[in-house]
Amino acid sequence: MLQTIESINNVVNNFIWGVPAMICIIGVGLYLSLRTGFVQIRKFPYALKTTLGRIFKKKEASDGSMTPFQAVCTALAGTVGTGNIAGVAGAIAIGGPGAVFWMWVSALLGMCTKFTEVTLAVHFRERNRHGDYVGGPMYYIENGLGKSYKPLAVFFAVSGVLCAYFGIGTFAQVNAIVEITQLSVGIPVIYTAIALTVLVAVVTIGGLKSIASVAGKIVPFMALLYVVTTVGILLTFADQVPAAISTVLTNAFSPTAAAGGFLGATVMMAMRNGVARGVFSNESGLGSAPIVAAAAKTKWPAEQGLVSMTGTFIDTIIICTLTGLTLVVTGVWKGDLNGAAMTEQAFSMGLPAFGSMLLLVGLVLFAFTTILGWNYYGERCVEYLIGVKAILPYRIIFIILVACGPFLKLEAIWILADIVNGLMAIPNLIALLALSGVVVAETKLYQQHLKETKAKENA
Repeated sequence: MLQTIESINNVVNNFIWGVPAMICIIGVGLYLSLRTGFVQIRKFPYALKTTLGRIFKKKEASDGSMTPFQAVCTALAGTVGTGNIAGVAGAIAIGGPGAVFWMWVSALLGMCTKFTEVTLAVHFRERNRHGDYVGGPMYYIENGLGKSYKPLAVFFAVSGVLCAYFGIGTFAQVNAIVEITQLSVGIPVIYTAIALTVLVAVVTIGGLKSIASVAGKIVPFMALLYVVTTVGILLTFADQVPAAISTVLTNAFSPTAAAGGFLGATVMMAMRNGVARGVFSNESGLGSAPIVAAAAKTKWPAEQGLVSMTGTFIDTIIICTLTGLTLVVTGVWKGDLNGAAMTEQAFSMGLPAFGSMLLLVGLVLFAFTTILGWNYYGERCVEYLIGVKAILPYRIIFIILVACGPFLKLEAIWILADIVNGLMAIPNLIALLALSGVVVAETKLYQQHLKETKAKENA
């Protein structure tokens, strides 16, 4: 039975996350980069400065919205997950160290994709009957492309709800938390399940402001903790870092010979696994981040687009890269392990005293914040489909699924997760291409605003 499920899963993955899909996602990113004059490069210093500046701003958002920085953190909560730890290891195990290079490529183009979809989300957002901002692909598809395209918007929203309920948002993360806590510190599954369910319930019942508040506090901490830990390991193996970077660059364009449990990788395998992991990790083009970005309190759509694209940089260029280099410098990628087990071995080698415990904390925080982020994505999708009356029932069902997750070993759920996560990208990418002119216009308006502001300051 399990073999059959695995075979089906492989077929689905090959279709949804295969070469044609990767070419499509990368192609859209390249097209948008050309149309915006590679805004992700031109405006990156400004975007990073603006994002970091938000950390120290005390002004709170109003009218049911969140601050731009909270929007980025909430989006990162949904994207920075176990995939950054276990997923990178899996990509390197199959595609070799060269996969890291192709993650960089996907992130560079993905930053522009993220900028585009977030700009559109803010431009076409609406207010619900409670006065809260709502937006995302379903709204800019319907409002931007026209009412005749509403079936495409509904298609996206349904996929989003299913992914939140049965995919990335619940079972995958919940199982990761209970398994790592049981294996690492011996906490019984039932205790972890109860604690996790209570925490998720407390945060999610509080709604948008509660999720944004928690994300704004946890995400910077967990990202900093992980960065400091991995940098510490790289410093331990400092003499190996130049060779590791060389290995990544070399193997991106040349086959890698098999070694130990390593399967052997061709250039295409490195490219496919690197791009797929990069896209899956930062979710650029999938349409999830625009849902939360639409709630940001900002006047300029392009401004939030610039702030949000730094999330892709943090997720892939920083966190995924640090994971990848850690696996290469320690040499664990050549062994028999895969996924989180490979990363755990690297952390134990690099920091024998407490590396494993730090990875445990990182995994738990990554998984927990992903649950919160996807809860919000699904909530906004169900609101679009049914209305605000459906929000409370949605939250209750979500909490119940979280409670059930630790006791369900449903390998088949990954089939549905892969399908709906990949299918979310189809209507979103169509809208990004069709509405790219709106993004170009918004970018020009914001650039003009910056020029006028600078001129006033210098007058």
